[in-house]
Amino acid sequence: MGTGECVLGIDIGTTSVKCCLVDAHTKELISSQKKDTCSDVPSELGTEGSKQDVPRILSALQMCISRLPREGMRKVIRIGVCGQMHGCMLWKHGHAWEQKPENDRYEIREVSHLYTWQDSRCSQDFLASLPVPKSHLAIASGYGCATLLWFSKNKPEKLERYDRAGTIHDFFVCMLCSLNHPVMSVQNAAAWGFMNTATKDWNHDLLQEAGLPPNFLPKVVDSGEEAGRLPSAWYGIPANTPVLASLGDLQCSVLPLLSKNSEAVINISTSAQLCFRMPQNFTPAEQPPACPQTVEYFPFFDGSYLAVAASLNGGNVLATFVRTVQQWSLELGFQVPQSKIWQRILALGEEAQSESSLTINPTLFGERHAPEGTATVTNIDLGNVSLGKVTRALCKGVTANIHSMMPKSMLSENGVTSIIGGGSALMRNKILHKELEDMYKLPVTLDSRGDAAYGSALAAVNVKET
Repeated sequence: MGTGECVLGIDIGTTSVKCCLVDAHTKELISSQKKDTCSDVPSELGTEGSKQDVPRILSALQMCISRLPREGMRKVIRIGVCGQMHGCMLWKHGHAWEQKPENDRYEIREVSHLYTWQDSRCSQDFLASLPVPKSHLAIASGYGCATLLWFSKNKPEKLERYDRAGTIHDFFVCMLCSLNHPVMSVQNAAAWGFMNTATKDWNHDLLQEAGLPPNFLPKVVDSGEEAGRLPSAWYGIPANTPVLASLGDLQCSVLPLLSKNSEAVINISTSAQLCFRMPQNFTPAEQPPACPQTVEYFPFFDGSYLAVAASLNGGNVLATFVRTVQQWSLELGFQVPQSKIWQRILALGEEAQSESSLTINPTLFGERHAPEGTATVTNIDLGNVSLGKVTRALCKGVTANIHSMMPKSMLSENGVTSIIGGGSALMRNKILHKELEDMYKLPVTLDSRGDAAYGSALAAVNVKET
């Protein structure tokens, strides 16, 4: 690497997109941009569907990219990309994007919506009708292969319109490098289901037998491997710059924080994940467990695995509460911006220090090990329904739910003595931080570097030259 060289990190998240320039030598952040995408699209399935508008997401991302300093962009030697795991989108090769002459910007053409990890169209009966994967990871609604098989059975005309599929970040890499076929890291492939992570092979026979045409499965490579190169200069980045196969946002948010095996990392943003690194010699089973488990093993880097408690309920639960309070205010004739509600409930929650019997189980979005679960509120009395106490109980409920999935005893058995915290919801919420420390009886050190865009840049820095 030469002096002044940079890497570009990109994260295509559930609610926002982010990009950053990082010094390839010092690993210091040079510049970053972030933008909310506001990309949710109403689903014909109501609350069972979760769709997002792909052109809107990638328009927001390209706007962020265009705002990074050109001087740094000209020094980029590698690009790392990550994004929301499990979800999928479809596109028509040769018709999905267009880059106009003398213009860096890509226009998105024939693509489907993005069906996100929150999509719950796959009922338990439907999932039970699928073959048992030859993988240590069970299949769940919102996983790419499950969504594609649902379309194969229920809306085959959807598959007939397209001939490629991948995560939205796989699509983005495919577009950047003008690839004929998408390339997917083993991190994202594992998150789709029906993937043997040891051999990096799809369960082709099982998927074809279940009705999924083979051309919808991306090529799978090691995490950190190159997917392709820029065919021409892009926003100042030189032509022929390598682009890594896209990575999982969980792994990239953990990468900057996890320096010791005695540490666990918790990330609370839209959802919540608590994880620690397994020993290098760990090998997962060849079949999914007979009963749903709260802890799964996701591919990390260099052939290692993370033990992960991945909750579907995190900052999204708190955001839903804020939207509900806003709606109530509107129905009473008052218009209050969400920013004001956030500010007030967090201040009231911090003031509500006294013990409260109010208990909130916040599994509003279910959990993969208990998909039909709902949220509950118990022990309501006249003294605990103030806005501050409800807010505090809700934050405590989020942490208690994570603890129920990965208790302190499991951390202790694996030598974990401290927790590093990251994610936008946790970084902004002192109540969540305090409740986590109380729940686990361990120090929880907040670290702003737990950022998936920064992690994807670090992954690009760490690529070994061949």
